[in-house]
Amino acid sequence: MELKHLRAFVVLAQELHFGRAAAQLSIVQPALSMQIKLLESGLGVRLLDRNRHSVALTEAGRVFLPEAQATLHQATRAADAARASSRGEIGRVRLGFVSSVLPQWLPELIRAVHQRYPRLELELKDMPGPDQAIALKNGLLDFGLMRLPAAHPGIQTRAVLHESFCVALPVDHPLAAQASIQPADLLDVPVYILARRYAPGFYDEFIQALGIPLQIASELGEFTTMLALVCAGLGVGVLPVQATRALPANCVSRPLQLGGFETSTGLAWTALDSAVKRTLFDLIVDLFGE
Repeated sequence: MELKHLRAFVVLAQELHFGRAAAQLSIVQPALSMQIKLLESGLGVRLLDRNRHSVALTEAGRVFLPEAQATLHQATRAADAARASSRGEIGRVRLGFVSSVLPQWLPELIRAVHQRYPRLELELKDMPGPDQAIALKNGLLDFGLMRLPAAHPGIQTRAVLHESFCVALPVDHPLAAQASIQPADLLDVPVYILARRYAPGFYDEFIQALGIPLQIASELGEFTTMLALVCAGLGVGVLPVQATRALPANCVSRPLQLGGFETSTGLAWTALDSAVKRTLFDLIVDLFGE
C-alpha cells in the first residue's frame, strides 16, 4: 500500500463523490479512480461500491477506513519526528552536574527545556567534576556542569554561573549574630570545606583568596553532608551561595567577605556533533551565558 492511495481512499470515503474528492486531492478524477483500483487490487477486497450516480463504502471499506486514517496519522507523526530530530528538538541529552546547582540553576534549566522543547529528554547524573571529565571523554555524558577552573585535555568549558561564598552556621553559633563574616572571623573555628580532589582548581583559588590558615574539620565531597554536620553543631561550612538555598531549618548562612572573589561553574563538553547537543548548548548559553 502506498500512502497516496490510502489518502485518496480516506478523502473519497469522506466525500463519497469522485469529483469533490479529486478536487480536494488536486488530481484529476481518472487518476483518483486508478489509485482506488490499485489499492483494492493490492488488498484483494472491494472497498467502495460505485456507479454513475453514487459512491458507498462496502463493509470492508467501513472496517478499513479508521485503520487507514490511523496509518496516515502515524505517518505524519513519523515525518514530524524526523524533522524535529534534524532540528535538535527531539532526543536525549546526558547531563552531569555538581550537586550545588540543584536548588535553583538546574530547575530553571529543566523548566526551560520542558517549555521550549517538550520532546527533548534530559538524563541527569549527579557526579563530581573529575568523574564528569572521565565520563565526557568516554562518551558516557554529553555535557557536564563542573567547578572551574577545570583543565582537562580535550574538554571545552564555558562559565555559566558565578557565585560568591557564604558560611553556613547553626542558628545559635556566635557568628550568626553578624551580618557578614570576615576571613579572620574563622580563625580557630572548625571549618568544613569541599575536598580538593573533587575540584582542585576551585579549592586552590578559594584557599588563596581566603588568605588565612583554616582549622579544617574535614574535607567533604558533598555540600549536603557538610550542612548536616553544621546543623549538628560540629563546625561551620564554607560553600558557594547556590548551595545555601538548601539550608536545613536550624541553619543560617552569612556572606563571606572575600574582596569580590567569586567561584564559577562551567558547562563542559567534548564536541557539539549532533543537532540535539547544539540545541541544549544554545539554550544554556541563552539562559545563563555571560
